[in-house]
Amino acid sequence: MFCISSDPKWWHNAVVYQIYPRSFNDSNGDGVGDLQGIIQKLDYIKLLGTDVIWLSPVYKSPMDDNGYDIADYQDIAPEFGTMADMDELIAKAAERGIKIVMDLVVNHTSDEHPWFVESKSSLDNPKRDWYIWKDAKEDGTPPNNWESFFTPSAWEKDETTDQYYLHLFSKKQPDLNWDNSEVREAVYDMMHFWLKKGLGGFRMDVVNMIGKPQDFPDATIFDEGVAGWEHWANNLLTHQYMREMNEKVLSHYDLLTVAETPFATPLDGRYYSHPSRNEVSMIFHFEHMSIDREEHNARIKPFDLVALKQTMSKWQDDLHNKGWNSLYWNNHDQARAVSRFGNDSEEFRVISAKMLGTVLHMMSGTPYVYQGEEIGLTNKVFTDIEQIDDCMSRFHYSKIIGRGQPISDGLDYINHFSRDHARLPIPWDGSEKGGFTTGSPWLALNDNTQTVNAAQALDDQGSVFYHYQALIALRKSEQYGKAMTYGKHELLFAEDSELYAYTRQFEGKTLLVLANFSDQAIERPLDFFIKETVINNYDSLIVEDGKVRLQPYQAVVLSV
Repeated sequence: MFCISSDPKWWHNAVVYQIYPRSFNDSNGDGVGDLQGIIQKLDYIKLLGTDVIWLSPVYKSPMDDNGYDIADYQDIAPEFGTMADMDELIAKAAERGIKIVMDLVVNHTSDEHPWFVESKSSLDNPKRDWYIWKDAKEDGTPPNNWESFFTPSAWEKDETTDQYYLHLFSKKQPDLNWDNSEVREAVYDMMHFWLKKGLGGFRMDVVNMIGKPQDFPDATIFDEGVAGWEHWANNLLTHQYMREMNEKVLSHYDLLTVAETPFATPLDGRYYSHPSRNEVSMIFHFEHMSIDREEHNARIKPFDLVALKQTMSKWQDDLHNKGWNSLYWNNHDQARAVSRFGNDSEEFRVISAKMLGTVLHMMSGTPYVYQGEEIGLTNKVFTDIEQIDDCMSRFHYSKIIGRGQPISDGLDYINHFSRDHARLPIPWDGSEKGGFTTGSPWLALNDNTQTVNAAQALDDQGSVFYHYQALIALRKSEQYGKAMTYGKHELLFAEDSELYAYTRQFEGKTLLVLANFSDQAIERPLDFFIKETVINNYDSLIVEDGKVRLQPYQAVVLSV
């Protein structure tokens, strides 16, 4: 049987810190975070213990989707700085033992990219086939019934040439035609350009969508996400392209590569990440992000811990020695986890944020910490759709209102799930502008900045920051690191709606993780002999008469 632990990689016990540059730290007072602002905070990231920074896009862009619409892959957006700033960030991070992973956004470009400007100029332009152009159906409707993540149709008509182009996201994000070998070679050349600068790898934005079937059939599945996904997500063409990318680019470097893969199953995860398939290191799946919502139908569901445990355990078990997991609660596309899965009240914010961190970081895979997660940042309360910047949130809001539901329902959904929650500027201190900028911030800060900020967390040894620091140190420790990184996972109390419990076992060592997801104390039988308390988000643990008593949102790891 193949054993991943026998072929260790540097990223197996790495912990990644994701930075959304626009909202991280503004060095020049223009209200927008920038590369020099990140450089100023490298020591903070080093103190936390993370050794990789995933940097959301800083490429030249008109910012229709905040940088995920790229106009030049080999230039830096002026609001973020210059190429010299980027080179300095890579170098200064390396001095601290930190690798930089950049976003690779190659399913689509901006409609302002020179490639697309040429492509749309005429039917016979040499770059016409670099994008996906189709005639209308005989009745004048779009080429098929595929939907976009941001608009009802995935097709936009161009009046100049009287054809439609495909865009799975904004109409300003036309999809590249990966069937064209010239497109693939141009992408590979661009990847080499960046990797030769010393990058540690790529996070590949919706890369599982690059394989489009050339007959472009209509969608038949409409009740499980964006219509058309059964054709363009996680198909054989994508795996073919990924192996080619690995052969021509990735295999020439020692990299962390993570593919963002909506609609993926654990089997897909094995296809992408099994080492012998030569595709990527790991993937981001989204199954656990659907526990409390139907995203594409814009509906809220009650949080279900049993369902969450089933999902997380399935990925832990199915990928054990057959692939590699990425571990996350938060990123730039998800609302704050402490507000979704924990309790963001003043009483329980810190303790439940620590609980969530413990549950995730004790699993097998590479953990990702999204900026502000380490200080327990919460969702904001939005009272008007005009406060929302995010195009996806606006689209979901319009769906809800379009169904005839009241405005309050639309705002309720936004307040649960808007991507803007994650994109609010980081509060570095409790001042009016949070120490983020001396100017006017591009997006208004959260209303609790005065009490929830990095300075406060650093001054409090009991803060979420220091708990995350301890979890990261455990993963790198000689005593527990291998069990956390490679240990076999086993779920306990599977049907318990309040307790999340599992073990990790490796080479004779067993770690028991117990987490109370409720705001009430709970008591459960404990059939293990406790050797040592490894980490606890409370000062004590009550064990009596073969039972363990967990306080509200208590999470403890025991060596048993």
